[in-house]
Amino acid sequence: MWRYKQIYKVTKSTIGPLKKDFSTAKTLNSEGYSFELTDTQREIYELAKKFAKEEIIPVAAHHDKTGEYPSEIIKKAWELGLTNAGIPEHCGGLGHCTFDACLVEDAFNWGCAGIASTCLTSDLGQHPVILVGTKEQQKKYLGRLVEEPLQAAYAVTEPGAGSDVNGVKTKAVKKGDEYILNGQKMWITNGGVANW
Repeated sequence: MWRYKQIYKVTKSTIGPLKKDFSTAKTLNSEGYSFELTDTQREIYELAKKFAKEEIIPVAAHHDKTGEYPSEIIKKAWELGLTNAGIPEHCGGLGHCTFDACLVEDAFNWGCAGIASTCLTSDLGQHPVILVGTKEQQKKYLGRLVEEPLQAAYAVTEPGAGSDVNGVKTKAVKKGDEYILNGQKMWITNGGVANW
């Protein structure tokens, strides 16, 4: 958690109001936009690459062979602040942009694509809450992901639609104080391990 707080302080002081910019590139200069990584982005990438080298690569073959869920890797990544980076600041998160999360994903994929996708799958479940949740819903649900290393499930893939969210046929119908879900899913990402 110490590293998470350190990155948070660096982020707040160096990015400030630019953190929501698409690339968080500095600003226009005489030659146009700078697509160089910011100091914070370099630090995030170097931390993620070091994590991949020291924590992911040594156990990747074991997880490939056994199919064992890499809970210990996810917990360590969470402790360093390398997961849930897009959670807004008002929920206790870093409020990083998608590009920053892509830097972490790139470094993790360098270590092992399977473990990388497992570590960062919770982002899929967070985005609907970030995009359309009220501030109260965001704080209630996303704040929990900052407090402990929880994993989200993501249920999209359906027969005939694949992962095309515009083609899903599953419906949620409100009946009284509850919702009735009807539909089919081919699989649910993190379904067997999700606790958020």
